Amino acid sequence: MTAATTTTTNTTTPADVPNPLDGGVAERLIEHVTVADLSSTTTITCPFTEEPIAEIPVGTEDDVKTAFAKARKAQESWKKVSPEARREVLHRFHDLLITHQSQVIDIVQAETGKSRSSAYEELIHTAITARYYGNQAEKMMRTKSRHGALPVISQTKVHYHPRGVIGVIAPWNYPLTLAVSDAIAALAAGNGIVLKPDSSTPFTALIAVELLFRAGLPRDLFQVVPGPGRTVGQEILQHADYLMFTGSSATGKALAAQAGERLIGFSAELGGKNALVVAEDANIQAAADGARVACFTNSGHLCVSIERMYIANAVWDDFVAAFTDRVRAMTLGAGYEWEVDMGCLQSRDQFDTVKEFVDNAREEGATVLCGGRARPDLGPLFYEPTVLTDVDPSADISCEEVFGPVVVLHRVDDVHEGIRRANDSHYGLNASLWTSPKRGQELGSQLHAGSVNVNDGFSATFASIDAPMGGWKDSGVGRRQGVEGLLKYCESQTVTVQRLFPLAMPFLSRQTYAKTMTTALTLGKKLRLLP
Repeated sequence: MTAATTTTTNTTTPADVPNPLDGGVAERLIEHVTVADLSSTTTITCPFTEEPIAEIPVGTEDDVKTAFAKARKAQESWKKVSPEARREVLHRFHDLLITHQSQVIDIVQAETGKSRSSAYEELIHTAITARYYGNQAEKMMRTKSRHGALPVISQTKVHYHPRGVIGVIAPWNYPLTLAVSDAIAALAAGNGIVLKPDSSTPFTALIAVELLFRAGLPRDLFQVVPGPGRTVGQEILQHADYLMFTGSSATGKALAAQAGERLIGFSAELGGKNALVVAEDANIQAAADGARVACFTNSGHLCVSIERMYIANAVWDDFVAAFTDRVRAMTLGAGYEWEVDMGCLQSRDQFDTVKEFVDNAREEGATVLCGGRARPDLGPLFYEPTVLTDVDPSADISCEEVFGPVVVLHRVDDVHEGIRRANDSHYGLNASLWTSPKRGQELGSQLHAGSVNVNDGFSATFASIDAPMGGWKDSGVGRRQGVEGLLKYCESQTVTVQRLFPLAMPFLSRQTYAKTMTTALTLGKKLRLLP
């Protein structure tokens, strides 16, 4: 019941953390927001210190209307721009992200409190996404021939058109990639964007948008309106031709219902209570290394991070010992050094949520294998990476998303029980399975999740940009990445040219028409001429 102390390295005292938005940077970035009244602002604080670092203007419903009007006008021209020209913009953006990576990830850290390596992962994912859609968008949207009703007589083609202006409502946990990577696919397809970044992380989105403008993107095409969801988010929903949302399952369901009222397309990546299963034949040392990364990257503020584990009884002792040793050795700290393993939690609300989950689990009899403590000596929002066991499977911490650096370990008889219990959830976003490569594909496909990583936590699928990613069940609808991540921003149109004579053949009697069609279908099937 006692908590072991996590090794910590406080490389920078909170008071010494520099502010990357000083020196006129914040004022320059604010020039990219669409807000008429710049005097109405809210304060952005740095989670490392909870001290103010900048003020950001707060948008209104009228600002959103203005943003859509500007984006629609710009999109009329953008959709006519050649795929080659759009590709060049995205390639230049890729290069600018790499060139200016230090400044970008400084701002990411200042707004989120995450470690530098976690901030870098955001940047590199965004850059790779820009390169990928720059290279692939033209092929994805190319007019495609499809089988017509009758061979030769019917010529059918499918065209893809941009939907118009896409609304993007982005979260605070990955304020770069979840604000901009989703927008990149939409831009590559010829759409405009109106973005509501999270109210606590707007400057990360703005530095990326500034680089997009420097790369050649038309300035009115990408609009940013900061502000609360109840005003800015709701107004975006009323004007968007399609809505992309990342956030909680509860909010996603409410937005989906509203999108349904307007009959607009909707895509959402929502919550997860992601499971990791350790099989009897797993490489224990590799599994322990991978599990540490899977649970505590980004301080656990990751939709696809692992929050529950099912470990086969045959390897329980070895795995738990190896895993907890690695967690105890993690370093925590505030600052922009690369050596720190984990930063702090992003907000006071999230800190309180994590503490409440762990405290309740303790009161209900959980054993704390390591962590389980706040670390005010490092900063106001630091909480140790925490590993729990002896938790009832029906307890809240076993079933509901914590969204922080906490994982619960459960002992199971074998991998099959582990998979069954992993699937016993109303979430289905990500899963991880550690077993021999030979069994990986067979057992991996039995897990009920939109992405499954065999011998990896979440990075393998997340980095597979050419493959779709999204959730089952309460974890979302639609997909990001891959061809699916771009074509969702398109309206498909089928154009069929009927040659020689109409399909209905009005020159035949109804009985003769029926006999003719029956003969044609029978012959077409026999000769394999029909799909």
